[in-house]
Amino acid sequence: MRCAVGCGHLHQSPDLGVGIDIARGDVSHPVNRGLACSRGIEESQDPDGDWLTKPMVRRDGELVRTTWDVALNTAAQALRDAHESDPNAVGVLGSGQQTNEAAYMLGKLARGGFGTRYYDANTTLCMSSAVTAYYQAFGSDAPPCSYDDIEETERHVVWGANPAVAHPVMFRWLKQATGEEGVELITVDPVRSETAENSDKHVSLAAGKDLALARAVLARLVETDRVDEAFIEQATDGFDALVDSLPDAEAAREEAEVAEDDLELLASAFEMDTLVYWGMGINQHVQGTDTARGLIDLCLATGNLEPGSGPFSLTGQANSMGTRVCSSKGSWPGHRPFQDPDERTFIADQWDIPAERLPDDTGPGPVGMFEKVGEDIDVLWTVATNPAAGMPDTDPVIEALDDAFVIAQDAFHTETTAQADVVLPAATWGESEGTAINMERTVSRVRAATDAPSGVRQDLNIIATLGRRLFPDLIGTGRPDPAAVFDEFTALTAGTPADCSGITYERLEDDLAVRWPAPDEDSAGGYRYYEATDPGTADGGTDSAVTDGGASWSFPTATGNAQFSTANQTDLPEPTDDEYPLTLTTAREEDGYNTGIRSRSMPETANPVARINPETIEAYEEIVADGTVGVVSRRGRVTVDIDPDEGVPEGMVWLPIHHPATNRLTLSDVDPQSAEPHFKQCAIRLGAPDTPN
Repeated sequence: MRCAVGCGHLHQSPDLGVGIDIARGDVSHPVNRGLACSRGIEESQDPDGDWLTKPMVRRDGELVRTTWDVALNTAAQALRDAHESDPNAVGVLGSGQQTNEAAYMLGKLARGGFGTRYYDANTTLCMSSAVTAYYQAFGSDAPPCSYDDIEETERHVVWGANPAVAHPVMFRWLKQATGEEGVELITVDPVRSETAENSDKHVSLAAGKDLALARAVLARLVETDRVDEAFIEQATDGFDALVDSLPDAEAAREEAEVAEDDLELLASAFEMDTLVYWGMGINQHVQGTDTARGLIDLCLATGNLEPGSGPFSLTGQANSMGTRVCSSKGSWPGHRPFQDPDERTFIADQWDIPAERLPDDTGPGPVGMFEKVGEDIDVLWTVATNPAAGMPDTDPVIEALDDAFVIAQDAFHTETTAQADVVLPAATWGESEGTAINMERTVSRVRAATDAPSGVRQDLNIIATLGRRLFPDLIGTGRPDPAAVFDEFTALTAGTPADCSGITYERLEDDLAVRWPAPDEDSAGGYRYYEATDPGTADGGTDSAVTDGGASWSFPTATGNAQFSTANQTDLPEPTDDEYPLTLTTAREEDGYNTGIRSRSMPETANPVARINPETIEAYEEIVADGTVGVVSRRGRVTVDIDPDEGVPEGMVWLPIHHPATNRLTLSDVDPQSAEPHFKQCAIRLGAPDTPN
């Protein structure tokens, strides 16, 4: 499992030694049915990157190898000292690269042991805008639809995402579906991406103006009476307020810099059964939540909230969904509301701790955490994440890491482990036991196909070992059993919107994968909030809305209805000007993986490759030297190798998010509702190339 599609792979270890000798898709797995992408295979069989094989501690300014006892004692003492001074002196940063069991244990230790508010599961960097939008619109996190709906829809609208690169197996399903007569794929993206190249239609828009376009589409549908009035009346709240707030369609279209024909193309698409998929191009924006709400509003206004249609956020990391369900970051396990006093008491009782130990709020997210690292936060523990490369505006982040005691737990050397005071080598996929949850809410088993090297331990074991030394009453005294930890987590989800209590290791042995909600051993989740009925059989009260089509909808909101929103496009945090006249955008590169540690084949000093329109290159040809140029923002300067690409609009520079130099340029401004950073757009200029980065 390498991304959030959740493919099942079969791994075979070599006859001698450790590692993975053969990897292929599992034909019996219900998610991918044998399909696999090159990234999933190659990163198992032959990943790039420098493996960690022994614990290390910093001595006289240098990282030196040591024993596990020394490394764990050093880490535990630093954590103990910080916690005794103030629970919030400990910062913990997890990842969607952990199993559910490790993520649950880390969250339990962070929240119920340290009691720190400075904890994040790293999904705030990629999914929190979509999560916040789902909660606001539906009262619950995660998409209502699933992969089953891909074959049923008439229009696939991919908006601010590039699944051809990020989710190749899923994109294959989209391409197969669009082979059917009358089914089309439309991509909305400023750049002519690989997905756009393989689409029936590509709608290009101004960078960062997605909400303006979404509102223009909805305004056009409203003014031409192409909304589903019956669904709106019986299953939603707030439509009149939305209509009153809508901008003029023509003015919003012009703000988005979209052609009239393209506006009509999108409006017509939502008249049909439509799945709208979105990714980081929507989420990683100061209005990410508002824009995700805008896409959901399009689905609600047109009745696209039943099988074969709906809003589908595309998750990135392999277990990003799992960390949202189980890790106690934004909610307690099962999406129990974090600040609900009854839920807090319930969790405290289950963990057998005083409720007062739990933090009062979910914390500020990673950007807010790093504003406190080295000041309020004395010790930072990172697990399977690389903030020194993955955070926006990384130069201050790197400085902050120098000012704190850093414990870095990872499978590979990273920019973060290079600055750590203690390095704990962890097992990776193929070496670990547990479970993961993909982007469509499906839980799968993760099994070790090979032993980890002798100096490497599984994440769950490392977390539990430190937990036992610091909080034995909370964590227990024995070696953690993944199945028992999973059972503890699923028991906490019983009766919640994300009920996993009917899923066990034994069931996963038989079924291989089960979608939540699954409240008992015979159930599995389908399309959420919707139920097909005979006309007139439901009571139409606040728990359900019934239309003449014989379907009912029920949402865990205060009224039982889905909620419209009213936000419109605001100014970008850093528009272009005379000093910085160009726009930088960032995105995934083919076969790229998070911060590139496992997929970088280049030397550490290699320049990132910038895709730039030939017309833009020609305008700056006097400063281009040997195919390189400097990219300069208000925060940093990076030398890049130029890749002329007509698919990138004039005046824009495209850089891969996986290169460690890229985020020296990006903005740390965040969405005020979700705390997700604005990675995708900032103002830059080109200058003479500098020395290699």
